[in-house]
Amino acid sequence: MRDAMSVLIRPVVSEKSYGLMDKGVYVFIVDPGATKIDVRHAVEQAFGVRVLSVNTLNRKGKATRNRRTNIKGHRPNTKRAIVTLHPDDSIDLFDR
Repeated sequence: MRDAMSVLIRPVVSEKSYGLMDKGVYVFIVDPGATKIDVRHAVEQAFGVRVLSVNTLNRKGKATRNRRTNIKGHRPNTKRAIVTLHPDDSIDLFDR
């Protein structure tokens, strides 16, 4: 089994992910080589919660260009995991 911190890179911070947190669904950017089982074990190990389901998706990086030099490039590709927790569990991502 892989280390939890090598699988989970960071949580996604957006309005949409905040809305999902109320329903017990959390979104993480994960290692591109991680499987759903790796993500499930990593979340359970890191936060001590019960995971009901994991959905993953690969997002292709957008094409970009430099306005001054007109050099073309692209943003990195990312893999995201949408993790649904047991209704009794929650994750406090933003400790106050």
